[in-house]
Amino acid sequence: MNEARVLLDYGSGGKAAHRLVTDLFVRHFSNPILATLNDAALLEFSGQFAMSTDGYTVDPLEFPGGDIGRLAVHGTVNDVSMLGARPLYLSCAFILEEGLPMPLLERIVASMGEAAREAGVRIVTGDTKVVPRGAADKLFITTTGIGEIIAKPAPSGNGAKEGDAILLSGSVGDHGLTILAQREGLSLDADVASDSAALHHMVAALVTEVGDIHVLRDPTRGGLATTLNEIALQSGVVCAVREADIPVRPGVAAGCAVLGLDPLYLANEGKLLCCVPEEKSEAALHVMRRFAEGRYAAAVGRVEAPGGKTDAGQTLLQTRLGGRRLLGMLEGEQLPRIC
Repeated sequence: MNEARVLLDYGSGGKAAHRLVTDLFVRHFSNPILATLNDAALLEFSGQFAMSTDGYTVDPLEFPGGDIGRLAVHGTVNDVSMLGARPLYLSCAFILEEGLPMPLLERIVASMGEAAREAGVRIVTGDTKVVPRGAADKLFITTTGIGEIIAKPAPSGNGAKEGDAILLSGSVGDHGLTILAQREGLSLDADVASDSAALHHMVAALVTEVGDIHVLRDPTRGGLATTLNEIALQSGVVCAVREADIPVRPGVAAGCAVLGLDPLYLANEGKLLCCVPEEKSEAALHVMRRFAEGRYAAAVGRVEAPGGKTDAGQTLLQTRLGGRRLLGMLEGEQLPRIC
């Protein structure tokens, strides 16, 4: 690409658009299926599959620990994985604002291609649109992922059962605080970086080595607290968690204390929640801790039956002082455009 910035011509469908696709996207996403450059990708399937679509509008586009391209790969890979699937293919659509610096776009596309290769998935088809300056904010990406179901039965948000252990693969709040700090130019005392990571290898090990995984969820927007409430509502149970057992990095805890934020409501992009029978919790933790993304995995609570003053669909937090209080869903938009 010779031009320094994205031009409206790149959305024309003509020679300029062809150059953008072949010289940029095909070069960084290279694989035999994409190389055919058909209007659709020819894929072969048998059995059950999981499919997920997500859009990414994070601001800023680049941040410590990742960028919008890497985030798009990891986020969709993880969404597919949470159904107990092995991700195979991704499609992607780019909305580019006229004037977007070409070196920035190439860095993001290259990072996205690298993330896909690291995850072992192929970006096999896509689309690019260019809108006039001011009609979008630099760059938006939408990705769709398809994966083969390997868990029998597949875990689901409505699968939590009384007595299940609630496991968390690591510390919470890293991604949300990182985005806020970068956006507002905040200088934090400790290094804080996004936890953006693909979790499908961990999921595959849990499914094949432990089995009987009732729930898998990644606590992204709305954070851990909101995801726990969603599980409780879908399953008709109570999720009871212990504040002292929830991992939070010191730098995140300090930053949240200064800014008046609760890390339990901040977004994560490389963590998962897992509900398994209590007797399998230690085996599951052992598997999770084998992976870099799960080295701080912890048992943080238990699934309980509703009763007394606690209704189905609620989440209870046992505080560090020993009391119990309701942990509600996130109300309003705590931090927009974090993924």
